[in-house]
Amino acid sequence: MAHTDIVRGGWVARLPAAWVPYALLARADRPIGFWLLFLPGLWSIALAAPDAASFARLLALFAAGSVAMRAAGCVVNDMWDRDLDRQVARTAGRPLAAGTLRMRQALWFLAALLAIGLAILLQLNTMAQVLGVASLGLVALYPLAKRVTWWPQLMLGFTFGWAAPMGFAAAAGTLGPAAGLLYAAAIAWILGYDTIYAHQDREDDALVGVRSTARLFAARSRPFIAACYAATVALLLAAGWSSGLGWAFFAAMALPAGLLARQAVRLDIDDPALCLRLFRANREVGLAVGLAVLLGRL
Repeated sequence: MAHTDIVRGGWVARLPAAWVPYALLARADRPIGFWLLFLPGLWSIALAAPDAASFARLLALFAAGSVAMRAAGCVVNDMWDRDLDRQVARTAGRPLAAGTLRMRQALWFLAALLAIGLAILLQLNTMAQVLGVASLGLVALYPLAKRVTWWPQLMLGFTFGWAAPMGFAAAAGTLGPAAGLLYAAAIAWILGYDTIYAHQDREDDALVGVRSTARLFAARSRPFIAACYAATVALLLAAGWSSGLGWAFFAAMALPAGLLARQAVRLDIDDPALCLRLFRANREVGLAVGLAVLLGRL
């Protein structure tokens, strides 16, 4: 059986039949994407929120916004890629590729998701609103990256990591050096984990001409991913130092550093199921970083 990460069972299977294609289009069957979009925002809000009430409020808004905007990004991606998706085993069952939804239906769904995102954005301060609007360009352009560069994972880093400066701006009303360091750390992290994810499609991508860092580095992916993860940890430590976090942050960072090292050691680029498991393990990495930041503020 061809490898696929589409999950048709579980709670999705209990939805009304007409809703299932929309849930699959939004990747609601795979919530890891919502987490990975949200987590850089968690880091920056944890670092910059002035008090517990602001932290809780912004966390709730960014969580809801991540669900809406990750779903919107998936719709845009699948609209661009529906012809390519039909040629790749892992993605051939996506609703637009498989024909279970039409483009017009996807457009209406996208409009609804963007309306939800706008309603959430309007709850933030002006600087965060400006950054939120700017992120739409990244969301729209990301699906093109795989057609023109070997580095679409870097473009995803710019896009998914955007929650770091946006969360910092929402919490502090300004952007400081720590915001830039958190953004750089998120980009390096995403570049590493999305290279692991892309190894699921490496052979099919070669057949249809899709580029990726998985194809670019191939058998040399382990040292590349290790370097990305080492840069992630170094940049996070620099962000903590520049913000004056306490010793507990630096001690607690041993946990996410160890989890990232474990991914690099265990990686087998010829095992798609393992690549997917390692990719999903980054939720725990991101949560561990958020916990380290909070401990450093005590």
